[in-house]
Amino acid sequence: MPNLASISAPTGVVVPIAALEIPARTVPSRHSALVRVTHWITALCFLALLVSGAEITISHPRFYWGENGNVLTPVLFKLHIPSSRSLVPTGYGYVLPDQNGWSRYLHFQSAWIAVATGLLYVIAGLFSGHFSKSLLPLETDRSLRAFWKAIVSHLRFERPSAAEAWSYNLLQRLSYLLVLFVLFPLVIWTGLAMSPAFTSAVPATVTLLGGRQSARTLHFFVSVALLLFLLVHVGMVWFAGFWGRMRAMITGRADAPAVTNMEGV
Repeated sequence: MPNLASISAPTGVVVPIAALEIPARTVPSRHSALVRVTHWITALCFLALLVSGAEITISHPRFYWGENGNVLTPVLFKLHIPSSRSLVPTGYGYVLPDQNGWSRYLHFQSAWIAVATGLLYVIAGLFSGHFSKSLLPLETDRSLRAFWKAIVSHLRFERPSAAEAWSYNLLQRLSYLLVLFVLFPLVIWTGLAMSPAFTSAVPATVTLLGGRQSARTLHFFVSVALLLFLLVHVGMVWFAGFWGRMRAMITGRADAPAVTNMEGV
């Protein structure tokens, strides 16, 4: 294609830009197929874990610290909700239907699928450089000033720029790293620490946490943190442009980033 400056036209004649037949640019996929597939599998597993985990909690909405805990021991704290077990004192004059059977089965199955999916994502991300390219903060953002600026921007509910559809901002990168490498490992660890079969093989799993009841209490708090992340994540997706972000995570396509310099123009 000739340079625009070399194209001559009679004086006073305007040549439409479309007539120059600029070749279409190839816009890369916003998210790789692996990222999209693992994202949706994890999302489905997480929803199943939330529903089944809530049902398991309802069966005994009391939390303890240490190795043992039951209705005869002092509680660390309790949820003021009715229980699905008649022997659990809750202050309510009725019990909820007992859903402990299917909820435990669904919880364990969903957890193992989520763990396998997470391992696939992490291993692929390490080999492809996904974490260093997409999740590690940029050099220009590695300062308290940049961090504070990002917080102020979110507190003001400033709408993300079009460029952010193709790159995570600082707070997104930090929150995703926290979820991937802190909260997810913790929720898996505390979950395994409640399994007698697993702790009999690896006793340190529960010993380091201070006991099985301590693991259950920590598991609850980490799960609440993940739920809060999910709510904020969905809210920010809606605020930034729900259908555009959904399209990017389903098909990989997103609005083309702004181009400041096109070859030959």
